[in-house]
Amino acid sequence: MHDASSTARADQSNAGALVQLQRDARGVFTLNLNDPARFNALGSSMLAALQAAIDTVAADATARVLVLAAQGRAFCAGHDLKEMAADGSLASHQALFARCSRMMLSLQKLPVPVIAQVQGMATAAGCQLVAQCDLAVASEAASFATSGIRYGLFCATPSVPLVRNVPIKKAMEMLLTGDFIDAATALDQGLVNRVVAPEALADAVEALVLSILDKPRTAVAMGKALVYQQRELGIEAAYQLAGQTMAVNMQDADAREGVDAFVQKRQPGWRAGA
Repeated sequence: MHDASSTARADQSNAGALVQLQRDARGVFTLNLNDPARFNALGSSMLAALQAAIDTVAADATARVLVLAAQGRAFCAGHDLKEMAADGSLASHQALFARCSRMMLSLQKLPVPVIAQVQGMATAAGCQLVAQCDLAVASEAASFATSGIRYGLFCATPSVPLVRNVPIKKAMEMLLTGDFIDAATALDQGLVNRVVAPEALADAVEALVLSILDKPRTAVAMGKALVYQQRELGIEAAYQLAGQTMAVNMQDADAREGVDAFVQKRQPGWRAGA
């Protein structure tokens, strides 16, 4: 388990913020949703704070991993329906969903892996948030739903990453019924990578972090971008893009070092901070 004391650089004024962002000496950022009384709902203020935190990570050339966690019983309950009802204009709702979509896409565009650390309930746009992350580790206590349909609101934006994680009939069942699935079902359907006991959640995430830190930053960044780009292409264009990515990757000093180490049957020595 990573020593929390090395996660210094945590501003004490962060304590009461809607989003708490910490960076440790390894370049690992931890972003905590910190509005447990409202189940970490994605109201306007929360979305703005999330966007600002993600932009901070994006601007750090030494960042390696972002862990997205939450305080309280819920991971995220989705959009703040009370706030949405208070201003029911079309323009207001269009602006809200545009801000949320931008934030979700910002996670995908980050050059570092994003790991969701899901300790509790993730519903509607909260489920979307989990699906949008590159990796997800869930507590056995976690549960997931795209529950908007229960209130007459089909979870359209959450469906975008959901159907890219979960087989279409499973996704449609979630979207059309609004029913919850437990963590074991989420694992079976591909929404999360691992499910562990609540007390083991942080350690399971740390194990993934360590595995990523063991790999060169450049290759990880190039690979993440390639995976999401090629997924949206036809197979011929995907192969063309993938081949070009690998050719460019092979010009990187760490890739050459990795190949040399394999040939010479030794451990590679990555560049510092790579």
